[in-house]
Amino acid sequence: MRAVKARDTGPELKVRALLRALGHRYRLDARDLPGRPDIVFRGRRKAIFVHGCFWHGHDCARGARAPKANAGYWSAKIARNRARDETSMAALQTMGWSCLVVWECALREPHAVADGLAAFVGSPTSPSRLA
Repeated sequence: MRAVKARDTGPELKVRALLRALGHRYRLDARDLPGRPDIVFRGRRKAIFVHGCFWHGHDCARGARAPKANAGYWSAKIARNRARDETSMAALQTMGWSCLVVWECALREPHAVADGLAAFVGSPTSPSRLA
């Protein structure tokens, strides 16, 4: 368990690279927001969570895989993770934030994820220059 990272994971780095390629600037790991979103656009009040399919109980093949050893512990842990995710996203939405979840399995098709990110975040604002 010590080797499992909370930040700078492979899927998170891929999403950040897609956002940079789209020309967006963002903040990481907002500790003051519920659920501590992975990527935050404060001015637009938008938060992105990058979820691993196994750890957050996604309904894909990787997320549906159940460990055979200590199965009771793992099923309870994943259920707690899902409940915590729902609670934190509901809290963010009551604060006026929009949330997006990017699943690890979706990153197999980076063009589709890039299109979804562009639609969610919008176009980057270019800085205006004063004459």
